[in-house]
Amino acid sequence: MSDGHEHNGHEHVPSRQRRRFPGISSRTYEHPADRSALVALRKLSGFDTVFKALSGLLPERSLRLLFLSDSVRVSDQQFAHLNVMLRDACYILDLEKVPPMYVNQDPQPNAMCIGLDEPIIVVTTGLVELLDEEEMRAVVGHEVGHALSGHSVYRTILLFLTSLAVRVAWIPLGNLAIMAIVTGLREWFRKSELSADRAGLLVGQDLQASMRGLMKIAGGNHLHEMNVDAFLAQAEEYEAGGDLRDSVLKILNVLPRSHPFTTVRAAELKKWAESRDYQRIMDGHYSRRDEDKDTSVRDSWRESANHYSTHVKSSKDPLMKLVTDLAGGAGDLGDRVRRGFGGFTGPSPKPQGPESGPSDPSGDDRPPRDGS
Repeated sequence: MSDGHEHNGHEHVPSRQRRRFPGISSRTYEHPADRSALVALRKLSGFDTVFKALSGLLPERSLRLLFLSDSVRVSDQQFAHLNVMLRDACYILDLEKVPPMYVNQDPQPNAMCIGLDEPIIVVTTGLVELLDEEEMRAVVGHEVGHALSGHSVYRTILLFLTSLAVRVAWIPLGNLAIMAIVTGLREWFRKSELSADRAGLLVGQDLQASMRGLMKIAGGNHLHEMNVDAFLAQAEEYEAGGDLRDSVLKILNVLPRSHPFTTVRAAELKKWAESRDYQRIMDGHYSRRDEDKDTSVRDSWRESANHYSTHVKSSKDPLMKLVTDLAGGAGDLGDRVRRGFGGFTGPSPKPQGPESGPSDPSGDDRPPRDGS
């Protein structure tokens, strides 16, 4: 990337050199779970009909007017440093049309990309005041990644349906139908956040800045009191800790959320940054946008299925271990079930019975025979 560049008539100089990705396809950075969730979402019965109906009902024009009238639009005259970051992010990811960006007065740190016809990016004052330049650059790249992937369409529908569900809560069947779609949308959106985190890293190209930003979102502007390794250790403890009851509680805790838990996002991003896939992208080997039309849906689904299978097999979560045991026909599964939830928290006891027998007087346990 050159020291300065021309983009849509505006020349600016980034704070440091960054690699650019001409013609990059969003498939390059999309998390496999993001793609599979989209496929599953589109297979929901009647979803296409609902989507077409909602396209004409959603108050998108109202949202645009709301932000235009009651927020600050980023430009060369207003929040100029954010405008530079926005244009630089679009230049790096080769997004030709720079989406409008607004700063909204809200102490809660947040950012979003919404819109059906054209995406718009909104960041809150709480986020702008919380993050430094490089951390904010990763966030702007995150939102530009949403725009390039087309996530803004489903995000807008999710906002509308969530609001609608509240209004029709008094209609039992109507509310259940809407909440079923909302639940599917939330599951997809949580996965899309992992994709956008990757896009943010491609734009910022500074893993430590991305980590710092996630830590600040979790713990506020107290970096001197936080540690990246300890923060990532929380994600490890969260995944592996507890028993089957905790696995169920994890699912219940995450269902109403539109974003994955922050420690989980940090761990996922670090894992991707250390992968060969990321290095290949940085070396200039990535999927191109002009190849999207030739992409096989079957191959994408197979890749996503393989990812889920690998994730389940390698997961330390007790519920995922149970799934693996069921799939593999583990010999001690029945005993674990008989012992209840606590049976999934530790190693299985040594088999007992005629073939294994009690310890001999010398104190040496006899090992079980082959096949027992």
